[in-house]
Amino acid sequence: MRKITRTLVAVGAVTAVAAMSACSSGGGATRSGDVSFSTEATGTLNAWGFENADDVGTSRLDYAADQLGDVEVEIDQTSFDAQKFTTRVAGGNVPDVVQMDRRFVATYASQGLIMPLDECFSIHDVDPASTYYESVLDDVTYDDGVWGVPQFYQPPAIILNNRVLEAAGVAPEEIDTSQPDVLLGAIEKMYQESDGNPTLIGFDPVAGGQAGLWILGAGGMLVEDGKPTLDDESNVAGLELLKRITDAQGGYAKVKSFTDSFDTFGENNQFVADQVGAQVNAQWYVNVLSPYVDALDISAVPFRGVDGEPFAVAGGQAFVIPANAKNPDAACSWALELTSLDAWKAAGEARAATLSETPGAINAGLFTGSPEADTFVREQYVGESGNAGFDQTISTYYDAVENGETFGASPAGQQIESELNNAVQSVLLGDKTPEDALADAQNAAMRAYDQAVG
Repeated sequence: MRKITRTLVAVGAVTAVAAMSACSSGGGATRSGDVSFSTEATGTLNAWGFENADDVGTSRLDYAADQLGDVEVEIDQTSFDAQKFTTRVAGGNVPDVVQMDRRFVATYASQGLIMPLDECFSIHDVDPASTYYESVLDDVTYDDGVWGVPQFYQPPAIILNNRVLEAAGVAPEEIDTSQPDVLLGAIEKMYQESDGNPTLIGFDPVAGGQAGLWILGAGGMLVEDGKPTLDDESNVAGLELLKRITDAQGGYAKVKSFTDSFDTFGENNQFVADQVGAQVNAQWYVNVLSPYVDALDISAVPFRGVDGEPFAVAGGQAFVIPANAKNPDAACSWALELTSLDAWKAAGEARAATLSETPGAINAGLFTGSPEADTFVREQYVGESGNAGFDQTISTYYDAVENGETFGASPAGQQIESELNNAVQSVLLGDKTPEDALADAQNAAMRAYDQAVG
């Protein structure tokens, strides 16, 4: 029997995770020895995830359904919401498996709200250490246990607008985040303004959404043994560099106002319109640009850490099993089937079929969280596109994925990210010094940490 029921329900925005402690049993993380799994997957499985599923998602859902013929899968296909989840936990009405950002996983693990999955992996003969990138596995590892089944890994790199660089006499090698003075010199050559407002920015660091990348890449440290370390003095350098970059282009407020006006997903996007010389982007953005290949001249360079080597941070989702799940055996089997090599092969085939229906479409590959799956999809479906710039860009992302580091798993993971973004904004706007902003962020993050583990 093969059946998938997909339920679409509108939900509110994601809320702060601090309220979760009110729903916790107070018992802390459940140890691996207290949880057992079986390979017998039967009955009804209630899942939450796969909102707006594309061909990659639907092909994997179909594959898992074929493998688990005795399981009836019912899916709430809405985005994860912390308030909704904790409300369901408090009411005893939890799904069997939930898809969420990996930054949430350690928070729920510390509260005892999800199950450790070491035995889930073990009874299915899956070795997490050899299945996933180390940085991806680190994201879901807490208190010596693995608490989530990872999927996806979107590495960052810097996409270059070759037309803008060439017009300004800037070489790609000058877009080097490990050499601030060289980078700022290149920015100065490319930057253009009118009446004090940017009309072309040399380099968009995407400060509001990539704060962790800049801090860690400059040698900083956000988490140590699960505890926030936002006020560590090593975090100052990344903030100072971000401020130098935005100040060199009219200041953060003007840069943000300008970048907010970009037609990011449209035919007049910032690369087509020559509004940017270089920009930090996650790998998925290559797919956004590919329909406009004839109007573009792009290439890419890696984001480089303080040592000059390519640098990336892990990011993506994971499947977790709530502590009071009614069908954990089916949940374990389903999550592992969805992220198996064969499931990713099916996804790679589905994506290639979709692209074949669009003349000139470029296959940028899949970045799954699994080295073996990434290699298979690349070798099978990612060939020369006929556009050297796009091919080089795609290759740069594949190189970047091998150099990943984790943000650091913490019971206050989501709060750390939120407070770091607040600190970055206050520094870039000139409201606080980096030291004061990071100290305030640390105090707030530690309150969340103490509440989570207390």
